[in-house]
Amino acid sequence: MLQRYDERNADIRYWVDGTLRHRSEPGLSPFDSVVQGGDAVWEGLRLYQGAIFGLYEHLDRLRRSARALGFAEVPDDAAIVAAVTETLRANEMYDGVHVRLTLTRGVKVTSGMDVRLNQSGPTLIVLAEFKAPVYDTGGLRLATSSIRRPGPDVLDPKIHHANLLNSILAKIEATAAGADDALMLDGRGFVAETNATHLFAVTGGSLVTPTTAACPEGITRQTVLALAAAHDIPAVVRDVSLTEMYTADEVFCTGTMGEIAGVTVIDGRPIGAGAVGPVTTRIARLYREHATANGVRLLD
Repeated sequence: MLQRYDERNADIRYWVDGTLRHRSEPGLSPFDSVVQGGDAVWEGLRLYQGAIFGLYEHLDRLRRSARALGFAEVPDDAAIVAAVTETLRANEMYDGVHVRLTLTRGVKVTSGMDVRLNQSGPTLIVLAEFKAPVYDTGGLRLATSSIRRPGPDVLDPKIHHANLLNSILAKIEATAAGADDALMLDGRGFVAETNATHLFAVTGGSLVTPTTAACPEGITRQTVLALAAAHDIPAVVRDVSLTEMYTADEVFCTGTMGEIAGVTVIDGRPIGAGAVGPVTTRIARLYREHATANGVRLLD
């Protein structure tokens, strides 16, 4: 699966600390912490008809991650929302948009790892693109990666940080195997997530999803669990083995960029009937309806 370039993004403008720049215009210092060491936190937001679903949940996670990394300053929600809104208006965006929100530790006075070299406050970057959900609704193929998801003893997954090499290496393996994405295990051999999304299995009409011991606490994942409870769909959070994924009736993944996407093959094994199943289809519909109806309105 290769994301496609959307011609509507040819002249988009992005935000860096109060300035909107054309996508071709550089705006980030080589001394910025995200360049120096991937020292940043980020969130993905999706715009539905002028509103962003889960906006403040995402901003809460951004703030928690920045605090965990010891950022000296974090812009308040109002400042971040204003930057996002201005960026969307500048690009005349209203629907079918994904926003990549990045907060770095900021610009250093000279190269180095010491955070005392950061003396000018954080850098806020807002990148909005016209981008429909990125996954093929006909079903995804996953391949299990040799790259493991680290647990809190290595790098706590509750920090939604911008150092994505672990995921990138897994994605490279999946691509080489002819799969759309990588299925990643934790250090104990249980399923964690994919390189980009959380996973759910469906067995006998019930949902099961791995714990967040080795993956972020997903906003979309939590929404699915809440929707399941509201619609009398049994769901449990626990350790899940790879064999359980192989033998499930259905498997689907969740995430802001791709919403709900069915998985039809894992490691060459067809899942269930080898097609997107009825529970996945129902959850996808419920999620889309919920997200569209319950966003924080930024644009009229």
